[in-house]
Amino acid sequence: MNKNVIEFNTNIGQTKPETIINISAQCPFCDYEHLENIIDHCGELTLLENKYNVLENSYQTVLLETRHCGTDMPDYSDEHMHKLIRFGVKHWFNMLDSGEYKSVLFFKNYGPQSGGSMRHPHMQIVGLKTADESLMYEKSDFTGIVIKKAGQVELNVSTSPRMGFCELNITTQDNTQIDFVADFIKIAVDYLMHHFNSRCHSYNIFFYRINGLITVKIMPRFPTSPLFLGYNLRLRPNNLETIVSEMKNLYFSKLH
Repeated sequence: MNKNVIEFNTNIGQTKPETIINISAQCPFCDYEHLENIIDHCGELTLLENKYNVLENSYQTVLLETRHCGTDMPDYSDEHMHKLIRFGVKHWFNMLDSGEYKSVLFFKNYGPQSGGSMRHPHMQIVGLKTADESLMYEKSDFTGIVIKKAGQVELNVSTSPRMGFCELNITTQDNTQIDFVADFIKIAVDYLMHHFNSRCHSYNIFFYRINGLITVKIMPRFPTSPLFLGYNLRLRPNNLETIVSEMKNLYFSKLH
């Protein structure tokens, strides 16, 4: 089995600030007046170069979602959420189409189990010069039971998860319908953080461009299953229909 292996610079990694566990630490992203290496901004949205480029042969950027450190996507207005995803997708596509990178990652870490280190709400866009995109996913990762469709955009719960539990997918047949993508991301995050499991305090969002079309996976994060780590066994919960029904009742019943 072919695998992507990326060198991680441990010397740089040891110098990174951490504000998720160490909540008393000063947040560098809150000091807007002294942010450096800004690439672009739109209102509160700010894209800047990552000062801690821990991945070798890469170009790492950080997208600050808001100036409010204690907030997250469910708190945003629909207008702000739409602007955020449009802004992020624009710069992600620009890097993808630049020809400078073999693959470009667009993702978000949130919470103590997410693999992130900063509490301030942000996303990351990372260009990789050596990683093979074809090894990063399988198309079956995004198949699932449909929860809702809006235009050419679908929200589903995965029946072939990458790792396990309640993985929510967003697939689209039209990249111009980004606002529907943003709406479904906001709903997915709200469900995972407030309704799915009282022990869920972390999640990841991963973006993919597959056959030219935007695809998104939103994953709750817990301590990783040893069956996955040791044997690559994915865990599919036996209550997927309950999850679908619950999300329909919570978010879409008034629209029927």
